Amino acid sequence: MAVLALSEAVPAEPSSKSDRPNLLVIVTDQQHAGMMSCAGNKYLSTPAIDSLAATGARFEMAYAANPVCIPSRVSMITGQMPSRFGMRSNAEGRNQAPPAAIKEAMGWIFRNAGYETAYGGKTHWLRGMTPQSLGFENLTGDQREGLAEACARFLAAKRQKPFLLVASFINPHDICYMAIDDFAQAAGKPIMYPGSQVERERLAAALQLPDGVSREDFFARLCPPLPANFEIPALEPQCITEQYVRARTFREHARTTWSDQRWRLHRWAYCRLTEMVDAHIAKVLEALRRAGLEETTVVVFTSDHGDLDAAHRLEHKSILYEEAARVPLIVSQKGVTRAGWVDTAHPVSVGLDLIPTLCDYAGIEPPPSLPGRSVRPLAEGRPVESWPDQVVVESEAGRMVRTDRFKYVVYESGEHREQLIDLANDPGEMVNLAESPEYRDVLDEHRKRLRRWVETTHDEIAEPYVPPVRAQEHGG
Repeated sequence: MAVLALSEAVPAEPSSKSDRPNLLVIVTDQQHAGMMSCAGNKYLSTPAIDSLAATGARFEMAYAANPVCIPSRVSMITGQMPSRFGMRSNAEGRNQAPPAAIKEAMGWIFRNAGYETAYGGKTHWLRGMTPQSLGFENLTGDQREGLAEACARFLAAKRQKPFLLVASFINPHDICYMAIDDFAQAAGKPIMYPGSQVERERLAAALQLPDGVSREDFFARLCPPLPANFEIPALEPQCITEQYVRARTFREHARTTWSDQRWRLHRWAYCRLTEMVDAHIAKVLEALRRAGLEETTVVVFTSDHGDLDAAHRLEHKSILYEEAARVPLIVSQKGVTRAGWVDTAHPVSVGLDLIPTLCDYAGIEPPPSLPGRSVRPLAEGRPVESWPDQVVVESEAGRMVRTDRFKYVVYESGEHREQLIDLANDPGEMVNLAESPEYRDVLDEHRKRLRRWVETTHDEIAEPYVPPVRAQEHGG
């Protein structure tokens, strides 16, 4: 698979300003945008994350570049779309990272500009990408309590330079093992990832019912209900069934055999695992407060992708439904950002826009090869002359473009491979309008948007299956 060459990085000049803010980036794993109590979810409590939203801006239209771990994380650390490196899924994690991708990575941008840079927790990048190779001090490989403690020690230390600290936590990713282990037990097969003992211990704890509560009372009062979009939609793309469900037997097992109560218990455990990581984040934020750094530190909170969370009888990620693709994004600097603001109007690509945003706060000119934009003016309530009216998300076998009201998805093969969703009236994505004659003009507009994106970004993976404009103009 061809890998496009990146332009050479432009070395950033260290600034002599002493008032440059510190930068703290907190990343969770597999947390969709609705998994915060500040987003209105009444089945969990996330006081640490909520505190960031209370002092900062929360972006409701923020999306992962690709809703699976390695492609999304490579995008966030490089500021490029995963397809730029020939990436479709986690399978490409075995590929060697291009030298230019390492040279232009987040850590080097800020280290070369005079920042002290540190990274702790989950990595999950291309081969050859390590915290050190990407310009960071490796704080710790622990992804749980040990990471929170290492961050607290880092924040307590006195330093002469501003810092960029990335804290990458693993949860609520442990939810993955519920379907994986259920399938292995039902099929009489050895469990996948037998070394993942801690993950299974945390999941087992999350699956526990509260003390003194009967099972009947638990499901009647405490356990989250099934989502409104629990059922499989009519005209669901065949590619979802064939390439994302049947090809992953644990996912097919959950979709076809789990009872309603099992799905609800999955949702319960997902909430508890999210609360676990919120407690870790609380330790980091408390250390920031104790060090007197709250007002001089910009905190960015996000996740690499979401979880399908029982939508359409699905769990895990990768599919271009909202629960997998849309992620939390909060930008907070106490006393500077627009406190409590919720932005519902501006589409954001976390993978593309994270580095430009951090550069903006640090007074650094980002490398010219980066296509993203800074959300800083939006977070601070300042006027923005223009902003992209769409965001594109990649996946293993498809692409999507989201505009203000509509979402267009095309998969590479199979029946009903196109989806057109009116998110304003159908946020659960239950009605596919792609085959409705009255929406033909809307469909054509979004086809053209995605085709232009593919051609402009030289997306060689999607080029063969995204409909060409010339065919659309002739009714093809």
